[in-house]
Amino acid sequence: MTGPHPSVAAIRNAVREALDVCDIGTRIWVACSGGPDSLALAAAAGYVGRKQGYLTGAIIVDHGLQPDSAEIAERAAAQVRRAGVHTVFIERVTVGREGGLESAARTARYSALESRIDAEGGLNPQLLTGHTMDDQAETVLLALSRGSGARTLAGIPARRGRIVRPFLSLRRKDTIAACQSLGLDPWHDPTNFVTDGPRRSALRTTVMPALVEVLGPGVVSGLARSAALLQADADELDRQTRSAMGSGSAPDEQWQCDALAALPDAIRSRMIKMLAESAGAGALSATHVKAIDQLVTGYRGQGAVSLPGGFEARREYGRLVISHPFERSHDRP
Repeated sequence: MTGPHPSVAAIRNAVREALDVCDIGTRIWVACSGGPDSLALAAAAGYVGRKQGYLTGAIIVDHGLQPDSAEIAERAAAQVRRAGVHTVFIERVTVGREGGLESAARTARYSALESRIDAEGGLNPQLLTGHTMDDQAETVLLALSRGSGARTLAGIPARRGRIVRPFLSLRRKDTIAACQSLGLDPWHDPTNFVTDGPRRSALRTTVMPALVEVLGPGVVSGLARSAALLQADADELDRQTRSAMGSGSAPDEQWQCDALAALPDAIRSRMIKMLAESAGAGALSATHVKAIDQLVTGYRGQGAVSLPGGFEARREYGRLVISHPFERSHDRP
């Protein structure tokens, strides 16, 4: 008796290993676009769910960015059911423009996914996404182009909260082969194959093939390994930073600039970011962190540093203070 095609066995094993910690009855959701990666993931999750006793469903987000997006979503739903997952929701969203189209679409997508998962409830719900090793390599290259730090260069984490990415050890060609073997007909997003489309599409169609040609086929797995190593390093540095801060909010003495300046650069920069964001500021860029660090280590009487969300960082009597000007004005008698 022959077993499944190697690609099918690979996707099933990847999902089985990723969900090994889950109990019988766990609610497993697949974020599915109808493309080969997420469709293969839905098929694997459905198979493993039936074997392991999980309750499996799929959520399809219609971003409304293409004229036939509703038809694409319905077609994806039909393919997901053909793959063996019969609980399927289509969530239609409106995509803004803040932070660029790709970022806004991602924000709208995850908001819709989380809302549906919360609405359905169930035992320890998990959300699976179909990111592959190729996606990981592309993410690392994009981070390199922006001059990012270790956390961003670490790429896409295999698990973050209830979001699980079982396919980071598999190539995109594996998911395509699995869909072919299972008789599934995935949708291929046309924007993934145009050089003048989104930046990631140009990277996929032009840059990665050139790198493979020059450096060899191992470049994709090499970038993915680098991301995994950096992930471990970034996790440890974050752990040391949280330890230096103490549990909960930072003690007063850790806001003292002399105490902050005495910390290693890698710990201090992370602590500055954590302190600012825990105070309510939005996500800080490297430029924000560097400017605040100058208040701590290179103070020459410079003024406050503007931060996302209307917050600011300033130095007062040897202490680093992060607050919102509106809040300060209301604190005055």
